Amino acid sequence: MRALIALLSVLLLGACTSLEPSPDARALFDDKAFTPPAEPISAQRVFAVSDAMRRYLQGPAAERMSQLGLKAGLVDALYKQDQLKLEYDSETTRTAAEAFDAKAGNCLSLVIMTAAFAKELGLAVRFQRYTADPTLGRSANLQFSIDHINVTLDTRPPDPRLGQLMVDSMTVDFLPPEDLRGLRVRQVSEATVIAMFMNNRAAESLAQGQVDAAYWWAREAIRSDRRFTSAYNTLGVIYRRHGQPAAAMRAFDEALELEPNNTQALFNQADVMAEQGHVAEAAALRERLAKIDPEPAFSFFERGRTAMDAGDYATARDLFAREVARAPYYHEFHFWLALAHFHLGELPLAQRELQLARDNSTTGKDRSRYGAKLEHLRRLQSTR
Repeated sequence: MRALIALLSVLLLGACTSLEPSPDARALFDDKAFTPPAEPISAQRVFAVSDAMRRYLQGPAAERMSQLGLKAGLVDALYKQDQLKLEYDSETTRTAAEAFDAKAGNCLSLVIMTAAFAKELGLAVRFQRYTADPTLGRSANLQFSIDHINVTLDTRPPDPRLGQLMVDSMTVDFLPPEDLRGLRVRQVSEATVIAMFMNNRAAESLAQGQVDAAYWWAREAIRSDRRFTSAYNTLGVIYRRHGQPAAAMRAFDEALELEPNNTQALFNQADVMAEQGHVAEAAALRERLAKIDPEPAFSFFERGRTAMDAGDYATARDLFAREVARAPYYHEFHFWLALAHFHLGELPLAQRELQLARDNSTTGKDRSRYGAKLEHLRRLQSTR
């Protein structure tokens, strides 16, 4: 598969501190080559609490917090269906105020909003990032690697001799605990959280063909955390899209300096080398990639698509099933497995996979699309 890769990290929160990039990192920027953004990109806006949010804390949320305590009452007021009625929507990464106004957001947006409210109440927040083998999504010809991060709300002990120790904590997570088993976890800084937000915006801009806008978001991600590898990779993808292969290579080099076995950066760098006629160097990188990741994400899926095109639905079914087994929450894999079952006349199995595709979809558009197909399949079954 020939796909550009930008790393998309999904969900986080925190306050904002900005670390200036190193001289080498600043040398990666080429501001004059891109149209300036329509409005300044501000890290301070990410967690800013709006007047509407304050009114919610003082009004509808106040009763719940008086009954349940600050932490439990806040979470109850935000996420119980009889309160805000928030919806999950992965299409756009929103600031705290934007998520509150829209009553919707992806995991990152919802956690940002939670943190903003918690900080307004004087609670402390800390963040955990969960990683495994990359879980990927796609948009157009971009692949996105999706991380998971949750937020823990804490109160500080009254005794100052205990320093920064947190007590009486509550973790807010948008995945059930069983889904986190086996994942590597580490605490991350607020600077990294900001970088993740900015990188999300860069990836979303790229997916919409807005290369200039993507540049400024990626630039701010690096300014927020100069050690956030995926921001350099995203910047490299942007330069490649912009027709600047030398700048793209420098960005990928920076990513690989931080993380030598970063498969996204290696993949992208090999492609740029091949495009520039450095065939031997590209081949060496791809050989190295194959050793690191012999069965990369989407490899079974792409082979399944090829089998579908050839009318070999049984082989396609088996390949899609292998992709589902290692990424059980990615809706597109379930949809194509349903399609293979349908062509094989396995309608109950097709219905099950369509239901899973709908249940795991992350946008209203996808939920409606899969729901319509599921209803059509049910009507078809009822006539047999």
